[in-house]
Amino acid sequence: MAGLGIALGLAIGAACRWWDLPLPAPPRLTGALLVVCMTLGFIVTDTLLAHI
Repeated sequence: MAGLGIALGLAIGAACRWWDLPLPAPPRLTGALLVVCMTLGFIVTDTLLAHI
């Protein structure tokens, strides 16, 4: 189940980067972990888009 959450966070981060949206930031520990995953998705997608 945690893997699904991480995958979802990465997907949201990638979508935020793709459409140039700001990342949401919930104020709880699980929200902070979600933001970390979304940020990683954002960074990975940014790197991939730079190579296209």
